[in-house]
Amino acid sequence: MRNQSPQQISIRSAALLAAIATFIFVIVCRIDDHLVSPLVVIIFFLLTFATGFFVLRYVIGQFIYRKIKLIYKTIQKEKSTKSGRKEEEIIHMNEDFVARINRDVEAWADDRRKEIDKLVAEEQYRKEFLGNVSHELKTPIFNIQGYVLTLLEGGLEDPTINRDYLERAAKSVDRMIHIIEDLESISQLEVGELQLYFEKFDLVQMAKDILHAQEMRAQEYNITLGLKENYDKPMEAWADKDRIRQVFTNLVVNSIRYGRENGHTEVRIYDMDENWLVEVADNGIGIPPGHLSRIFERFYRVDKSRSRERGGTGLGLSIVKHIIEAHGQTVNVRSTEGVGSTFSFTVKKGR
Repeated sequence: MRNQSPQQISIRSAALLAAIATFIFVIVCRIDDHLVSPLVVIIFFLLTFATGFFVLRYVIGQFIYRKIKLIYKTIQKEKSTKSGRKEEEIIHMNEDFVARINRDVEAWADDRRKEIDKLVAEEQYRKEFLGNVSHELKTPIFNIQGYVLTLLEGGLEDPTINRDYLERAAKSVDRMIHIIEDLESISQLEVGELQLYFEKFDLVQMAKDILHAQEMRAQEYNITLGLKENYDKPMEAWADKDRIRQVFTNLVVNSIRYGRENGHTEVRIYDMDENWLVEVADNGIGIPPGHLSRIFERFYRVDKSRSRERGGTGLGLSIVKHIIEAHGQTVNVRSTEGVGSTFSFTVKKGR
């Protein structure tokens, strides 16, 4: 009798009760040696069935139905509160409301399970995030503390020591500033508070400017930077110029940071009808397959020691992802461990 309406339950129960009552009635009449005609038996059965049906239907309506209806109203009230509507659906006794309520309760329970899973995941993410932030800030803070204590304990009087330690402290301060600025950028992008200012600009010229600006950094590791082709004609894009420059810079710096000695980084631009496809490729250490799915997460590093040694905050690729998605475009990565990596993103063409 699962998922049956009150009317169906009443009919089945009344029929069963009527059959039992009729059977008892016939047995009693035979015991008393009374002959009962089939017509009397049928009339007795029908009267018993009708009486039982109306009584059962009333009982279900007065007790079970009202309690189930209260559950249904509670669920509907919660749904209307979430959707902003204050509509209350009226359920009639002749409807198969038990099946409907069963479906709604199952859907409600499924929603609650999803909400609980989401809250658990968010709590875990919050713990990881706070742990990562504290770990990233702890290193430069302890470095600064060490440099200051050394200077206070006598190093301040030695010109060769104080300047060196002050410069190191300044670098640690810069690292903290970069971490905080990157966190602020990601927070603004995630909540949609970062305003994008669209304009036309030349992707080729931007690529040349960024490669030129990063030459000194690349030379420290004997890495060559360049464009795949000369790209004589301008390639105009329609996007937030400063943010796309930030994306470009983060990807080029990332390729240098994870590049190999005497390696190279190459920028390629392809025509994809309505969009440009920009690729930043290197022949560096590559990314193991198991890390590719998490490479754009905040503070996620494949090689933690290497990234910190070369000044990484662990936020650059996450910022890239958020900026490109804020433009309604896509960012991807393909990589072979020991061979190199290629990061690509799309940007809308300028008209």
